[in-house]
Amino acid sequence: MRLRLWPRSLLWRSFLLIATLMLVAVAAWLAIFREAELEPRARMLAQTIASVTNLTRAALLTARPDSRLDLLAELSDTEGVHVYPADAGDKIEPPPPTALTRHLERELRTRLGPETRLAFALNGEPGLFVSFRIFSGDEGDYWLALPRERIERRLPLHWFGWGTGVLLLALAGAWLIVYRIVRPIEEERALLLAGISHDLRTPLTRLRMETEMSVADAEARAGMEADIAEMDRTIGQFLDFARPQGLAGKEKVPTDLAALLSQIAERYGERVRCRPASADFSLPAHLEPLRRAIVNLIENALRHAGLALPVELELSRESGKLVIAVLDRGPGITPADAERLKQPFTRGEAARTGAGGAGLGLAIVERIARAHGGRLELLPRDGGGLTARIVLPAN
Repeated sequence: MRLRLWPRSLLWRSFLLIATLMLVAVAAWLAIFREAELEPRARMLAQTIASVTNLTRAALLTARPDSRLDLLAELSDTEGVHVYPADAGDKIEPPPPTALTRHLERELRTRLGPETRLAFALNGEPGLFVSFRIFSGDEGDYWLALPRERIERRLPLHWFGWGTGVLLLALAGAWLIVYRIVRPIEEERALLLAGISHDLRTPLTRLRMETEMSVADAEARAGMEADIAEMDRTIGQFLDFARPQGLAGKEKVPTDLAALLSQIAERYGERVRCRPASADFSLPAHLEPLRRAIVNLIENALRHAGLALPVELELSRESGKLVIAVLDRGPGITPADAERLKQPFTRGEAARTGAGGAGLGLAIVERIARAHGGRLELLPRDGGGLTARIVLPAN
């Protein structure tokens, strides 16, 4: 899953890294800004609450006893401020333990006294409650209630919209920059691969013709032709591995896997046997890359099967997946080597190391399988040998 989520093309990898860096930088700046403004905001809120508390206390102390109820009613109507007598049985809900409330409580105790309490609910009624004392003695304790909105911050929706728009514009700019940088590199690589293919294979063709015409000894000629064929196969592996296998933007075509395997098996005669398919095995696929992947597995199996022929091809369905299996009776590999052998320039260390090549065949198959949303599996075969499976999504 991790390999499928990570993009395979240089263009998308570069854009994803730059976009991630941008998002992390924005998040870091938001965190820094929030931390920097936390203490000043708490100090300002504490000053406002302390001022309202002190003014309310002074107003109640200076007002005539018969006019205090009218004063409290006016404070409630005009300022949303309520005053309740404190009782030992009051049920209070403390504020959530956030950095802001901790700073706010500390600042309020500095301004109103160390016995000051802060609550977010009193006897089931929500609000912002601050304890204060009007008169000396237990009967002088009161709660000042303010709307909780006084300390809550609401982010305006248009700010969020503008921020999202700016971020999308920045990501679009990053995409354009990465595209203009990476696209020429990919085009140069395609031109380089074409040049390598032409410049290396042309001399090999001449060498093969000269060998057939000038070497009289049949055994020596056969050996030289085998070496030339191995060199050509190795060059092909290098080019196949270097060629991008993402296949992005290329259209898939409906492919009958059973017919494809039969066509491939016919090229090898009795050395490869294709088991008949008992159901429909069709799916959209990139035909030539998929054909190359199957041929790579067959060639790998033939090199290591020795006299234990034929190599077998098999199609099956498993849990909504289509499975192309290449089975041989060679020496097989250990489970510990299965993942290692999918890496580039890696060959088996023991039983399956006798053949030549650059060690890229299985790595190419792995890339092609992933480009189709599938995977390559290397499993021990019952009775000895290896089962190489290309597991593809059914649609």
